[in-house]
Amino acid sequence: MSALAPVPALCVEDLAVLHGEDVLVDAISFSIPAGGVLTLLGESGSGKSLLAQAVMGHLPANLRCTGRISIDGESGEAADVVPRQAGWGRRIALLPQEPWLALDPTMTVVQQVAETYELVSRPAVDGQNDSLRAARVNARTSALDALASLGLQDAADKYPFMISGGMAQRVAFLATHAAGAPLLIIDEPTKGLDADRRGEVLALLQAARKEGMSLLCITHDVWLARALGGQLAVMLEGRMVERGEAEAVLAAPRHTYTRRLLAADPACWPMPVPAQAAPSGRAGRVIAEISGVGKAFGERVLFSDVSARIHAGEILAISGPSGAGKTSFGNLLLGLLKPDTGTVTRSPGLSGTAFQKIYQDPAAAFAPTVSLRQSLQDVVRLHQLDWNRLEALLARMRVDTGLLDRLPRQVSGGELQRIALARVLLMKPTLIFADEPTSRLDPLTQQEVISLLVEEARAAGCAVLLVTHDADIVRCVADRQIRLGS
Repeated sequence: MSALAPVPALCVEDLAVLHGEDVLVDAISFSIPAGGVLTLLGESGSGKSLLAQAVMGHLPANLRCTGRISIDGESGEAADVVPRQAGWGRRIALLPQEPWLALDPTMTVVQQVAETYELVSRPAVDGQNDSLRAARVNARTSALDALASLGLQDAADKYPFMISGGMAQRVAFLATHAAGAPLLIIDEPTKGLDADRRGEVLALLQAARKEGMSLLCITHDVWLARALGGQLAVMLEGRMVERGEAEAVLAAPRHTYTRRLLAADPACWPMPVPAQAAPSGRAGRVIAEISGVGKAFGERVLFSDVSARIHAGEILAISGPSGAGKTSFGNLLLGLLKPDTGTVTRSPGLSGTAFQKIYQDPAAAFAPTVSLRQSLQDVVRLHQLDWNRLEALLARMRVDTGLLDRLPRQVSGGELQRIALARVLLMKPTLIFADEPTSRLDPLTQQEVISLLVEEARAAGCAVLLVTHDADIVRCVADRQIRLGS
């Protein structure tokens, strides 16, 4: 008598996602064995996150899905296979792409993680006060231990707005992982993290796999896809165009798109256009000066005695580990924060809109209940700008203007970030503070967007203060670098 084949953790058959009659994700089939991993690569808007939402049974109301899904042997129609109350958190969990959308702004970091331990991952306790109190104490202890494992112990009593984007991403990961679901869907777990923090997340994922957890990982990070191993699938325009063992696909990709995607890694980019390409008379003009600046939050000193002059038309990179104060440094320059020591001086005569910011979390840059088109039309009308130029910028970044009729949460993080960049470029600012502007983008789109940002800035004599963890981007794009936390 032959042994029964092991039941896969997840099996997807002919899954499609539709908006009316438009097919957004088409005929996707795959399976993940228990303890296995499938990594999805592909550019922003290729359907990776929609696929994850369909598996979770959590598509936007205006979308529908067809096909069949089996989770740990329980099979059913795609829209019905995950009972929300019984399944979410305990059988299957999702770490969404944007930490701003994953975290509760009214709860501290430790409360966010402890809540999952208390309400989801632990068995239900009776209604006695002593039992409830013990459950809360144990949950908080477990949460503090989990935070310490990723170097977040100092952030335990802070609120999401008080921590960096990279730290928020790690907190969201811990809150999701705390549930202990055997199947975990992770959407961009390493975006915006420095090399050390990426290694910590990888170690956590590998440890979870050794304990039997199965992973569906959506990422733009080729390093992570290679390190996780297992199966790798490449998506383009809602379809899987290539699939196989990760090592084999990355070493010898068969599809033209996969080869282009891998060739767009920043390590392969050409060297930057020199700053002297800015228009005559504008290059070299000092638009801001930072002198002996320092900033701390409570007893934690982010940086001290930092000085720099920022010139028109130059690209100045700000680098350093997560939590080193890169975003705070840029906010000091914009006037959104006040320095504890030192001074920030901006060139006189600049307009109130001369300094603009591209947020690390693009969801923070748009009103959540207003369509993207309305948000952009408001900016165009208020500042008497040219809508045709906005559409031209969006076209250069391959953003379909049909997306503008959606709410911010109804488009991918990469699409939302490109729309945010187009809005900032439309303003023709004197300085752009670009806070990890491509951390949500695949390598191909990242190269296109960075090239556009640099080209537009050089042509207009606009300075760019660029926050990035990627040393190759610094090498290929920046004229100078300020490193914090070193």
